[in-house]
Amino acid sequence: MPFKALGLPLYLINALSENGIDQPYPIQIESIPSILSKKDVIGIAQTGSGKTESYVLPILKNLIGGIRSKNRHIKVLVIVPTRELAIQVCKVFDRYSKVLPEKVKTLAVFGGVSINVQMLELQGVSILVATPGRLLELVESNAVHLSDTETIVIDEADKMLNLGFRDEMNVLLNLLPKKRQNLLFSATLTDEITNINSVFFKNPIIIKVENKSDDLELIKQTAYLVTNEKKGPLLRYLINTNELNQILVFTSTVYSAINVTDKLLRNGITASSIHSKKSQLARIEALDSFKSGEIRVLVATDLLSRGIDIRFLPYVINYELPRSPKDFIHRIGRTGRAESTGEAISFITAADVHHFNIIQKKIKKDVLIIDSSSFNL
Repeated sequence: MPFKALGLPLYLINALSENGIDQPYPIQIESIPSILSKKDVIGIAQTGSGKTESYVLPILKNLIGGIRSKNRHIKVLVIVPTRELAIQVCKVFDRYSKVLPEKVKTLAVFGGVSINVQMLELQGVSILVATPGRLLELVESNAVHLSDTETIVIDEADKMLNLGFRDEMNVLLNLLPKKRQNLLFSATLTDEITNINSVFFKNPIIIKVENKSDDLELIKQTAYLVTNEKKGPLLRYLINTNELNQILVFTSTVYSAINVTDKLLRNGITASSIHSKKSQLARIEALDSFKSGEIRVLVATDLLSRGIDIRFLPYVINYELPRSPKDFIHRIGRTGRAESTGEAISFITAADVHHFNIIQKKIKKDVLIIDSSSFNL
């Protein structure tokens, strides 16, 4: 089905084509017409499925020709869990706003940087992408008003509703007008999302795009049985022996991310990390260096990875397994995107074997497990 059949105007369709997107993803086919019709939508689809464009495009179309809002009165609010994702979503809005027949200004606001600068930049903003904490600070300072907001988007809702944001979200939702369009997008359907549906939405269109088996088939999966002490040497061995480049490594904690990065650097492998202990500028620089190929390895925790959007990422390594099989799918789904192949490698300790068996059952795939004890590390 072409984008034209979804009701998008030609200027947006041409912009999509210029960005190498000629056919809509399943989540876009289902959600774009519903959002254009101002309906509430709950969209559940895996990472890399085109969720961001599925709400950005119809929102921009709906803004054209509408009544101009008063200054600092936001018409569209997008709430995200991390600074990185706020920047990424804002870039997508900016990319397609350039072709609109009217000027539409988008701004991303988040903590860790000067609030005064963001207050000044809020002049003339129609679309605000925000993390909850900084948004509340701006509201309390009367720098922004939500009383005229027509559309709210909760992006990465599986994380937003499960990471201590609940109290902030309750405050923010009470600031919004009762009559509005509600959009929620998530990689997974959780109990929290089911619960918020009963009080937040009005007869929403529920769209659930299941993972196709051939999506995971694009990803070559391998696991290595290894002790905790040998994980660092094994990581360096695989990178050097196979001459790997542009590798996204997942750890479970900030401490592990810092430790893994330091050991890579001490052994001559260019690497950086993104985690909550780093400044916003340092995190942006690390991500930009990784995308440009300046560094070979980026080490990230699960939450911080939400702002990493690389269309052709060749390698993902689970240095430590996530607790949830759903998070495992989210991690490895960073590779094997846009119909390109990718490779996912997992490090398994003896204590991880049972949990990894559960993950394999969940993804319906037997993963080759190689004993690394014979390797010359």
